[in-house]
Amino acid sequence: MTTSDAVEKSVPRQLLWLRNDLRIQDNTALAAALQAGPTVAVFLLSPEQWLAHDDAACKVDFWLRNLIELQKKLATLNVPLLIRYAAEWQQAPKVIAELCQQLNISAVQVNTEYGIHESQRDLAVGALLVDQGILFHSHLDQLLFKPGSVLTQTGTYFKVFSQFKKICYQRLYDYLPETIATPKAQAALDIASDAIPNAVAGFAATDPSVQALWPAGEQAAQQRLQTFAEQAIDDYLDHRDIPALPGTSQLSAYLAAGVISVRQCLHAALAANQGEFDSGKPGVATWINELLWREFYKHILVGYPKVSRSRAFKPETEFLAWRHSPKDLLAWQQGRTGFPIIDAAMRQLLATGWMHNRLRMVVAMFLTKNLLIDWREGERFFMQHLIDGDLAANNGGWQWSASTGTDAVPYFRIFNPISQSQRFDPKGTFIRHWVPELKHLSDKEIHQPKLLTGLFGTADYPKPIVDLSASRQRALSAFKDLPAIS
Repeated sequence: MTTSDAVEKSVPRQLLWLRNDLRIQDNTALAAALQAGPTVAVFLLSPEQWLAHDDAACKVDFWLRNLIELQKKLATLNVPLLIRYAAEWQQAPKVIAELCQQLNISAVQVNTEYGIHESQRDLAVGALLVDQGILFHSHLDQLLFKPGSVLTQTGTYFKVFSQFKKICYQRLYDYLPETIATPKAQAALDIASDAIPNAVAGFAATDPSVQALWPAGEQAAQQRLQTFAEQAIDDYLDHRDIPALPGTSQLSAYLAAGVISVRQCLHAALAANQGEFDSGKPGVATWINELLWREFYKHILVGYPKVSRSRAFKPETEFLAWRHSPKDLLAWQQGRTGFPIIDAAMRQLLATGWMHNRLRMVVAMFLTKNLLIDWREGERFFMQHLIDGDLAANNGGWQWSASTGTDAVPYFRIFNPISQSQRFDPKGTFIRHWVPELKHLSDKEIHQPKLLTGLFGTADYPKPIVDLSASRQRALSAFKDLPAIS
Protein backbone atom coordinates (compact mmCIF):
# COMPACT_ATOMS: atom_id res chain seq x y z
CA MET A 1 0.00 0.00 0.00
CA THR A 2 1.34 3.41 -0.97
CA THR A 3 1.36 6.38 1.39
CA SER A 4 -1.38 8.09 -0.62
CA ASP A 5 -3.53 4.93 -0.48
CA ALA A 6 -3.13 4.78 3.28
CA VAL A 7 -4.05 8.46 3.68
CA GLU A 8 -7.10 8.07 1.43
CA LYS A 9 -8.30 4.99 3.35
CA SER A 10 -7.80 6.70 6.69
CA VAL A 11 -9.93 9.74 5.77
CA PRO A 12 -13.55 9.11 6.76
CA ARG A 13 -15.89 9.27 3.81
CA GLN A 14 -19.46 10.36 3.23
CA LEU A 15 -22.04 8.06 1.68
CA LEU A 16 -24.68 9.76 -0.45
CA TRP A 17 -27.68 7.42 -0.53
CA LEU A 18 -29.70 8.40 -3.59
CA ARG A 19 -33.44 7.69 -3.80
CA ASN A 20 -35.91 10.01 -5.53
CA ASP A 21 -33.29 12.71 -6.04
CA LEU A 22 -31.53 11.70 -9.25
CA ARG A 23 -29.68 14.93 -10.05
CA ILE A 24 -26.51 16.86 -9.17
CA GLN A 25 -28.03 20.34 -9.46
CA ASP A 26 -29.84 21.71 -6.42
CA ASN A 27 -29.35 18.48 -4.48
CA THR A 28 -29.18 19.21 -0.74
CA ALA A 29 -27.73 15.88 0.38
CA LEU A 30 -25.09 15.85 -2.37
CA ALA A 31 -23.94 19.36 -1.47
CA ALA A 32 -23.81 18.48 2.25
CA ALA A 33 -21.87 15.29 1.58
CA LEU A 34 -19.20 16.91 -0.59
CA GLN A 35 -18.82 19.74 1.88
CA ALA A 36 -18.27 17.25 4.71
CA GLY A 37 -15.67 15.03 3.03
CA PRO A 38 -14.82 12.57 0.26
CA THR A 39 -18.11 11.21 -1.07
CA VAL A 40 -19.34 7.96 -2.60
CA ALA A 41 -22.92 7.57 -3.90
CA VAL A 42 -25.12 4.49 -3.79
CA PHE A 43 -28.51 3.49 -5.17
CA LEU A 44 -30.41 0.44 -3.91
CA LEU A 45 -32.27 -1.83 -6.30
CA SER A 46 -35.36 -3.03 -4.43
CA PRO A 47 -37.59 -4.89 -6.90
CA GLU A 48 -39.75 -6.72 -4.36
CA GLN A 49 -40.45 -3.48 -2.52
CA TRP A 50 -41.24 -1.70 -5.78
CA LEU A 51 -43.66 -4.47 -6.73
CA ALA A 52 -45.30 -4.23 -3.31
CA HIS A 53 -45.73 -0.50 -3.93
CA ASP A 54 -47.23 -1.14 -7.38
CA ASP A 55 -44.48 0.86 -9.10
CA ALA A 56 -44.93 0.82 -12.87
CA ALA A 57 -42.47 -0.93 -15.15
CA CYS A 58 -42.06 2.27 -17.17
CA LYS A 59 -41.29 4.14 -13.93
CA VAL A 60 -38.55 1.66 -12.95
CA ASP A 61 -37.17 1.91 -16.48
CA PHE A 62 -37.19 5.72 -16.11
CA TRP A 63 -35.20 5.42 -12.87
CA LEU A 64 -32.61 3.20 -14.54
CA ARG A 65 -32.26 5.49 -17.54
CA ASN A 66 -31.85 8.49 -15.25
CA LEU A 67 -29.28 6.63 -13.16
CA ILE A 68 -27.19 6.14 -16.30
CA GLU A 69 -27.30 9.89 -16.99
CA LEU A 70 -26.72 10.72 -13.33
CA GLN A 71 -23.66 8.50 -13.20
CA LYS A 72 -22.14 10.58 -16.01
CA LYS A 73 -22.90 13.80 -14.12
CA LEU A 74 -21.47 12.44 -10.87
CA ALA A 75 -18.33 11.43 -12.75
CA THR A 76 -17.69 15.12 -13.51
CA LEU A 77 -17.58 15.61 -9.72
CA ASN A 78 -15.40 12.51 -9.23
CA VAL A 79 -18.19 10.88 -7.21
CA PRO A 80 -18.47 7.15 -7.96
CA LEU A 81 -21.99 5.69 -8.11
CA LEU A 82 -22.41 2.19 -6.68
CA ILE A 83 -25.39 -0.11 -7.12
CA ARG A 84 -26.43 -2.43 -4.32
CA TYR A 85 -29.31 -4.90 -4.01
CA ALA A 86 -31.88 -4.90 -1.21
CA ALA A 87 -34.92 -6.75 -2.53
CA GLU A 88 -37.07 -5.38 0.29
CA TRP A 89 -36.42 -2.29 2.36
CA GLN A 90 -36.12 -4.34 5.52
CA GLN A 91 -32.78 -5.45 4.07
CA ALA A 92 -31.60 -1.85 3.63
CA PRO A 93 -30.07 -1.39 7.12
CA LYS A 94 -27.75 -4.39 6.70
CA VAL A 95 -26.80 -3.49 3.12
CA ILE A 96 -26.06 0.16 3.94
CA ALA A 97 -24.19 -0.71 7.16
CA GLU A 98 -21.97 -3.25 5.40
CA LEU A 99 -21.15 -0.74 2.68
CA CYS A 100 -20.27 1.83 5.32
CA GLN A 101 -17.84 -0.58 6.95
CA GLN A 102 -16.23 -1.46 3.61
CA LEU A 103 -15.70 2.16 2.58
CA ASN A 104 -14.79 3.72 5.94
CA ILE A 105 -17.95 5.84 5.98
CA SER A 106 -18.42 8.25 8.87
CA ALA A 107 -21.80 9.68 7.82
CA VAL A 108 -24.66 8.83 5.47
CA GLN A 109 -26.41 11.75 3.74
CA VAL A 110 -29.97 11.42 2.39
CA ASN A 111 -32.82 13.60 1.23
CA THR A 112 -35.93 12.91 3.29
CA GLU A 113 -38.78 10.82 1.88
CA TYR A 114 -42.25 10.88 3.42
CA GLY A 115 -44.25 7.70 2.87
CA ILE A 116 -44.73 5.54 5.96
CA HIS A 117 -42.58 2.70 4.57
CA GLU A 118 -39.88 5.14 3.54
CA SER A 119 -39.89 6.71 7.00
CA GLN A 120 -39.73 3.31 8.72
CA ARG A 121 -36.85 2.24 6.45
CA ASP A 122 -34.83 5.37 7.23
CA LEU A 123 -35.46 5.07 10.98
CA ALA A 124 -34.20 1.47 10.90
CA VAL A 125 -31.11 2.37 8.86
CA GLY A 126 -30.34 5.36 11.06
CA ALA A 127 -30.68 3.31 14.28
CA LEU A 128 -28.27 0.61 13.08
CA LEU A 129 -25.73 3.16 11.87
CA VAL A 130 -25.79 5.08 15.14
CA ASP A 131 -25.05 1.82 16.97
CA GLN A 132 -21.95 1.54 14.78
CA GLY A 133 -20.89 5.12 15.39
CA ILE A 134 -21.95 6.33 11.94
CA LEU A 135 -24.01 9.50 11.56
CA PHE A 136 -27.24 9.62 9.54
CA HIS A 137 -28.15 13.06 8.17
CA SER A 138 -31.55 13.61 6.52
CA HIS A 139 -32.17 16.83 4.57
CA LEU A 140 -35.23 18.76 3.42
CA ASP A 141 -35.13 18.59 -0.38
CA GLN A 142 -38.37 17.27 -1.92
CA LEU A 143 -40.41 20.08 -0.41
CA LEU A 144 -40.32 23.82 0.12
CA PHE A 145 -41.38 23.51 3.76
CA LYS A 146 -40.62 20.86 6.33
CA PRO A 147 -43.74 18.91 7.33
CA GLY A 148 -44.81 20.12 10.72
CA SER A 149 -43.70 23.68 10.02
CA VAL A 150 -46.94 24.70 8.25
CA LEU A 151 -49.69 24.18 10.83
CA THR A 152 -53.05 25.55 11.91
CA GLN A 153 -53.36 27.92 14.86
CA THR A 154 -54.15 24.89 17.02
CA GLY A 155 -50.92 23.18 15.96
CA THR A 156 -52.43 20.56 13.67
CA TYR A 157 -51.81 19.76 10.02
CA PHE A 158 -54.10 21.51 7.58
CA LYS A 159 -56.95 19.54 6.07
CA VAL A 160 -57.99 22.19 3.55
CA PHE A 161 -55.69 23.21 0.71
CA SER A 162 -56.78 26.84 0.45
CA GLN A 163 -55.84 27.46 4.09
CA PHE A 164 -52.54 25.62 3.65
CA LYS A 165 -51.74 27.63 0.52
CA LYS A 166 -52.38 30.93 2.30
CA ILE A 167 -49.75 30.15 4.94
CA CYS A 168 -47.32 28.92 2.26
CA TYR A 169 -47.63 32.22 0.41
CA GLN A 170 -46.94 34.13 3.60
CA ARG A 171 -43.88 32.03 4.25
CA LEU A 172 -42.60 32.41 0.69
CA TYR A 173 -42.93 36.18 0.86
CA ASP A 174 -40.86 36.15 4.05
CA TYR A 175 -38.25 33.73 2.76
CA LEU A 176 -37.84 32.21 -0.70
CA PRO A 177 -35.97 28.88 -0.61
CA GLU A 178 -32.88 29.24 -2.77
CA THR A 179 -31.52 26.65 -5.12
CA ILE A 180 -28.22 25.08 -4.08
CA ALA A 181 -25.18 25.58 -6.26
CA THR A 182 -23.74 22.48 -7.89
CA PRO A 183 -20.71 21.45 -5.81
CA LYS A 184 -17.18 21.57 -7.15
CA ALA A 185 -15.49 18.33 -8.10
CA GLN A 186 -13.69 16.47 -5.34
CA ALA A 187 -10.33 14.77 -5.67
CA ALA A 188 -10.65 11.50 -7.52
CA LEU A 189 -11.23 8.39 -5.39
CA ASP A 190 -9.79 4.98 -6.06
CA ILE A 191 -13.30 3.51 -6.30
CA ALA A 192 -14.89 2.45 -9.58
CA SER A 193 -18.55 3.06 -10.36
CA ASP A 194 -20.79 0.06 -10.93
CA ALA A 195 -22.56 -0.69 -14.18
CA ILE A 196 -26.20 0.40 -14.24
CA PRO A 197 -28.52 -2.44 -15.25
CA ASN A 198 -30.88 -1.76 -18.15
CA ALA A 199 -33.61 -3.92 -16.65
CA VAL A 200 -34.79 -5.28 -13.30
CA ALA A 201 -36.34 -8.72 -12.82
CA GLY A 202 -40.10 -8.59 -12.34
CA PHE A 203 -40.64 -5.53 -14.53
CA ALA A 204 -41.52 -5.80 -18.20
CA ALA A 205 -39.48 -4.01 -20.83
CA THR A 206 -40.65 -0.51 -21.71
CA ASP A 207 -41.55 0.24 -25.29
CA PRO A 208 -39.01 2.55 -26.99
CA SER A 209 -41.88 4.86 -27.99
CA VAL A 210 -42.61 5.48 -24.31
CA GLN A 211 -38.92 6.02 -23.55
CA ALA A 212 -38.82 8.61 -26.34
CA LEU A 213 -41.63 10.55 -24.69
CA TRP A 214 -39.64 10.76 -21.47
CA PRO A 215 -35.95 11.32 -22.22
CA ALA A 216 -33.72 10.81 -19.20
CA GLY A 217 -31.35 13.18 -17.47
CA GLU A 218 -31.17 16.62 -15.93
CA GLN A 219 -30.53 18.29 -19.27
CA ALA A 220 -33.77 16.92 -20.68
CA ALA A 221 -35.68 17.99 -17.57
CA GLN A 222 -34.17 21.48 -17.60
CA GLN A 223 -34.93 21.86 -21.29
CA ARG A 224 -38.53 20.84 -20.70
CA LEU A 225 -38.83 23.35 -17.85
CA GLN A 226 -37.28 26.14 -19.91
CA THR A 227 -39.53 25.46 -22.90
CA PHE A 228 -42.61 25.45 -20.69
CA ALA A 229 -41.62 28.67 -18.88
CA GLU A 230 -40.84 30.47 -22.14
CA GLN A 231 -43.58 29.18 -24.42
CA ALA A 232 -46.52 27.70 -22.51
CA ILE A 233 -46.78 28.94 -18.92
CA ASP A 234 -48.53 32.19 -19.91
CA ASP A 235 -51.39 30.15 -21.40
CA TYR A 236 -51.38 27.49 -18.69
CA LEU A 237 -54.63 28.66 -17.09
CA ASP A 238 -56.50 28.50 -20.41
CA HIS A 239 -54.83 25.43 -21.93
CA ARG A 240 -54.17 23.09 -18.99
CA ASP A 241 -57.60 21.45 -19.14
CA ILE A 242 -57.56 20.76 -22.89
CA PRO A 243 -56.03 17.31 -23.43
CA ALA A 244 -55.46 17.80 -27.16
CA LEU A 245 -53.11 20.72 -26.48
CA PRO A 246 -49.56 20.59 -25.04
CA GLY A 247 -50.76 22.89 -22.27
CA THR A 248 -49.12 21.23 -19.25
CA SER A 249 -45.48 21.22 -18.19
CA GLN A 250 -44.95 17.45 -18.64
CA LEU A 251 -42.56 17.65 -15.68
CA SER A 252 -44.37 15.34 -13.26
CA ALA A 253 -42.18 12.29 -14.00
CA TYR A 254 -39.03 14.34 -13.47
CA LEU A 255 -40.35 15.76 -10.20
CA ALA A 256 -41.38 12.31 -8.96
CA ALA A 257 -37.90 10.89 -9.62
CA GLY A 258 -36.16 14.03 -8.39
CA VAL A 259 -34.47 14.68 -11.73
CA ILE A 260 -35.57 18.26 -11.21
CA SER A 261 -36.42 19.98 -7.92
CA VAL A 262 -39.49 21.89 -6.82
CA ARG A 263 -37.20 24.84 -6.02
CA GLN A 264 -35.94 24.92 -9.61
CA CYS A 265 -39.53 24.86 -10.85
CA LEU A 266 -40.60 27.63 -8.48
CA HIS A 267 -37.72 29.90 -9.48
CA ALA A 268 -38.40 29.34 -13.18
CA ALA A 269 -42.04 30.28 -12.65
CA LEU A 270 -41.16 33.40 -10.68
CA ALA A 271 -38.63 34.46 -13.32
CA ALA A 272 -41.45 34.30 -15.89
CA ASN A 273 -43.67 36.49 -13.69
CA GLN A 274 -41.39 39.27 -12.42
CA GLY A 275 -41.10 37.52 -9.08
CA GLU A 276 -44.85 37.43 -8.32
CA PHE A 277 -46.58 34.46 -6.71
CA ASP A 278 -50.30 35.10 -6.89
CA SER A 279 -50.53 38.16 -9.15
CA GLY A 280 -49.22 39.12 -12.56
CA LYS A 281 -49.63 36.39 -15.15
CA PRO A 282 -52.59 34.10 -14.25
CA GLY A 283 -50.93 31.10 -15.92
CA VAL A 284 -47.86 31.35 -13.70
CA ALA A 285 -49.90 31.78 -10.53
CA THR A 286 -52.00 28.76 -11.48
CA TRP A 287 -48.93 26.58 -12.05
CA ILE A 288 -47.38 27.62 -8.74
CA ASN A 289 -50.70 26.62 -7.21
CA GLU A 290 -50.19 23.12 -8.68
CA LEU A 291 -46.70 22.93 -7.15
CA LEU A 292 -48.26 23.74 -3.78
CA TRP A 293 -50.86 20.98 -4.24
CA ARG A 294 -47.94 18.52 -4.52
CA GLU A 295 -46.52 20.06 -1.36
CA PHE A 296 -49.87 19.77 0.44
CA TYR A 297 -50.30 16.07 -0.29
CA LYS A 298 -46.77 15.31 0.97
CA HIS A 299 -47.58 17.11 4.23
CA ILE A 300 -50.79 15.04 4.46
CA LEU A 301 -48.70 11.84 4.29
CA VAL A 302 -46.82 12.93 7.39
CA GLY A 303 -49.68 14.49 9.32
CA TYR A 304 -52.19 11.75 8.59
CA PRO A 305 -50.19 8.55 7.98
CA LYS A 306 -53.35 6.46 7.60
CA VAL A 307 -53.53 7.55 3.95
CA SER A 308 -50.25 5.64 3.42
CA ARG A 309 -52.07 2.58 4.73
CA SER A 310 -54.80 2.70 2.05
CA ARG A 311 -57.27 4.22 4.48
CA ALA A 312 -59.82 6.88 3.63
CA PHE A 313 -59.06 10.30 5.02
CA LYS A 314 -62.73 10.81 5.90
CA PRO A 315 -63.45 7.97 8.32
CA GLU A 316 -67.18 7.77 7.55
CA THR A 317 -66.42 6.89 3.93
CA GLU A 318 -64.85 3.61 5.05
CA PHE A 319 -68.46 2.44 5.35
CA LEU A 320 -69.31 3.09 1.69
CA ALA A 321 -70.97 0.11 0.01
CA TRP A 322 -68.59 -0.16 -2.92
CA ARG A 323 -69.61 -2.46 -5.77
CA HIS A 324 -67.55 -5.54 -6.56
CA SER A 325 -67.73 -5.69 -10.33
CA PRO A 326 -64.62 -7.19 -11.97
CA LYS A 327 -66.27 -6.90 -15.39
CA ASP A 328 -66.85 -3.14 -15.08
CA LEU A 329 -63.42 -2.61 -13.55
CA LEU A 330 -61.77 -4.43 -16.46
CA ALA A 331 -63.72 -2.40 -19.02
CA TRP A 332 -62.52 0.78 -17.32
CA GLN A 333 -58.92 -0.47 -17.18
CA GLN A 334 -58.93 -1.39 -20.87
CA GLY A 335 -60.63 1.77 -22.14
CA ARG A 336 -63.76 -0.12 -23.24
CA THR A 337 -66.49 1.63 -21.23
CA GLY A 338 -68.47 3.05 -24.16
CA PHE A 339 -67.74 6.62 -23.05
CA PRO A 340 -65.21 8.03 -25.53
CA ILE A 341 -63.41 10.52 -23.29
CA ILE A 342 -63.00 7.88 -20.55
CA ASP A 343 -61.70 5.32 -23.03
CA ALA A 344 -59.35 7.79 -24.72
CA ALA A 345 -57.84 8.78 -21.38
CA MET A 346 -57.33 5.20 -20.24
CA ARG A 347 -55.74 4.26 -23.56
CA GLN A 348 -53.41 7.26 -23.27
CA LEU A 349 -52.32 5.93 -19.88
CA LEU A 350 -51.74 2.41 -21.19
CA ALA A 351 -49.78 3.64 -24.22
CA THR A 352 -47.67 6.41 -22.69
CA GLY A 353 -47.44 5.88 -18.90
CA TRP A 354 -49.10 9.25 -18.39
CA MET A 355 -52.55 10.81 -18.38
CA HIS A 356 -53.65 14.41 -18.71
CA ASN A 357 -54.50 15.82 -15.25
CA ARG A 358 -58.05 16.93 -16.08
CA LEU A 359 -58.76 13.45 -17.38
CA ARG A 360 -57.30 11.84 -14.26
CA MET A 361 -60.12 13.50 -12.34
CA VAL A 362 -62.74 12.57 -14.93
CA VAL A 363 -61.84 8.86 -15.08
CA ALA A 364 -61.42 8.67 -11.30
CA MET A 365 -64.83 10.14 -10.67
CA PHE A 366 -66.37 7.84 -13.27
CA LEU A 367 -64.90 4.77 -11.53
CA THR A 368 -65.78 5.82 -8.00
CA LYS A 369 -69.14 7.51 -8.61
CA ASN A 370 -70.74 6.15 -11.78
CA LEU A 371 -69.37 2.61 -11.32
CA LEU A 372 -69.23 2.91 -7.51
CA ILE A 373 -65.99 0.92 -7.43
CA ASP A 374 -63.56 1.42 -4.56
CA TRP A 375 -61.06 4.24 -5.21
CA ARG A 376 -58.27 1.94 -4.03
CA GLU A 377 -58.72 -0.15 -7.19
CA GLY A 378 -58.13 2.94 -9.31
CA GLU A 379 -55.26 4.20 -7.18
CA ARG A 380 -53.49 0.83 -7.54
CA PHE A 381 -54.05 0.65 -11.30
CA PHE A 382 -52.71 4.15 -11.80
CA MET A 383 -49.55 3.39 -9.81
CA GLN A 384 -49.02 0.22 -11.84
CA HIS A 385 -48.96 2.25 -15.07
CA LEU A 386 -47.88 5.82 -14.31
CA ILE A 387 -44.33 6.91 -15.08
CA ASP A 388 -44.92 9.80 -12.67
CA GLY A 389 -46.49 7.62 -9.99
CA ASP A 390 -46.17 9.34 -6.61
CA LEU A 391 -47.87 8.01 -3.49
CA ALA A 392 -48.88 11.41 -2.11
CA ALA A 393 -50.14 12.98 -5.33
CA ASN A 394 -51.84 9.82 -6.59
CA ASN A 395 -53.56 9.04 -3.30
CA GLY A 396 -54.54 12.67 -2.82
CA GLY A 397 -56.02 12.94 -6.29
CA TRP A 398 -57.96 9.70 -6.04
CA GLN A 399 -59.39 10.50 -2.62
CA TRP A 400 -60.30 14.01 -3.80
CA SER A 401 -62.19 12.58 -6.78
CA ALA A 402 -63.86 9.87 -4.69
CA SER A 403 -64.96 12.40 -2.03
CA THR A 404 -63.17 10.36 0.63
CA GLY A 405 -60.13 12.58 1.10
CA THR A 406 -58.83 15.79 2.47
CA ASP A 407 -60.32 18.90 0.87
CA ALA A 408 -62.43 16.51 -1.16
CA VAL A 409 -64.87 17.50 -3.86
CA PRO A 410 -68.40 17.43 -2.39
CA TYR A 411 -69.90 14.00 -2.93
CA PHE A 412 -72.80 15.41 -4.92
CA ARG A 413 -70.44 16.92 -7.49
CA ILE A 414 -70.09 14.20 -10.10
CA PHE A 415 -68.42 14.98 -13.40
CA ASN A 416 -70.51 14.00 -16.39
CA PRO A 417 -68.04 12.43 -18.85
CA ILE A 418 -70.08 13.54 -21.86
CA SER A 419 -70.27 17.20 -20.84
CA GLN A 420 -66.60 17.09 -19.80
CA SER A 421 -65.78 15.73 -23.24
CA GLN A 422 -67.86 18.37 -25.02
CA ARG A 423 -66.29 21.15 -22.96
CA PHE A 424 -62.63 20.18 -23.02
CA ASP A 425 -62.37 18.25 -26.31
CA PRO A 426 -65.08 20.02 -28.31
CA LYS A 427 -63.89 18.89 -31.74
CA GLY A 428 -63.05 15.38 -30.56
CA THR A 429 -59.37 15.79 -31.45
CA PHE A 430 -58.12 13.90 -28.41
CA ILE A 431 -60.76 11.19 -28.75
CA ARG A 432 -59.98 10.60 -32.42
CA HIS A 433 -56.30 10.10 -31.61
CA TRP A 434 -56.83 7.49 -28.92
CA VAL A 435 -60.12 5.93 -30.06
CA PRO A 436 -59.54 5.74 -33.81
CA GLU A 437 -62.61 3.55 -34.37
CA LEU A 438 -64.64 6.75 -33.78
CA LYS A 439 -62.64 9.10 -35.99
CA HIS A 440 -65.25 9.01 -38.78
CA LEU A 441 -67.91 10.54 -36.52
CA SER A 442 -68.81 14.21 -36.55
CA ASP A 443 -67.65 16.63 -33.86
CA LYS A 444 -71.07 16.32 -32.25
CA GLU A 445 -71.55 12.57 -32.59
CA ILE A 446 -68.13 11.56 -31.30
CA HIS A 447 -69.01 12.40 -27.69
CA GLN A 448 -72.08 10.12 -27.67
CA PRO A 449 -71.78 7.39 -30.29
CA LYS A 450 -74.52 5.46 -28.45
CA LEU A 451 -77.09 7.76 -30.09
CA LEU A 452 -76.20 6.36 -33.51
CA THR A 453 -78.01 3.33 -34.82
CA GLY A 454 -78.03 1.07 -37.86
CA LEU A 455 -75.58 1.77 -40.65
CA PHE A 456 -74.36 4.86 -38.84
CA GLY A 457 -73.45 3.02 -35.68
CA THR A 458 -70.05 1.88 -34.47
CA ALA A 459 -70.10 -1.90 -34.36
CA ASP A 460 -66.51 -2.15 -33.12
CA TYR A 461 -67.04 0.25 -30.21
CA PRO A 462 -68.78 -0.95 -27.00
CA LYS A 463 -72.11 0.31 -25.78
CA PRO A 464 -72.02 2.31 -22.52
CA ILE A 465 -71.52 0.00 -19.55
CA VAL A 466 -73.58 2.18 -17.22
CA ASP A 467 -76.46 4.63 -17.31
CA LEU A 468 -75.10 8.00 -16.19
CA SER A 469 -78.29 9.29 -14.60
CA ALA A 470 -79.15 6.12 -12.71
CA SER A 471 -75.57 5.60 -11.54
CA ARG A 472 -75.39 9.18 -10.33
CA GLN A 473 -78.44 8.64 -8.16
CA ARG A 474 -76.95 5.36 -6.89
CA ALA A 475 -73.77 7.18 -5.81
CA LEU A 476 -75.71 9.99 -4.13
CA SER A 477 -77.74 7.46 -2.16
CA ALA A 478 -74.61 5.57 -1.10
CA PHE A 479 -73.02 8.73 0.28
CA LYS A 480 -76.21 9.97 1.94
CA ASP A 481 -76.51 6.70 3.86
CA LEU A 482 -73.09 7.05 5.52
CA PRO A 483 -72.95 7.34 9.32
CA ALA A 484 -71.88 10.64 10.86
CA ILE A 485 -68.40 10.29 12.40
CA SER A 486 -66.69 13.28 13.95
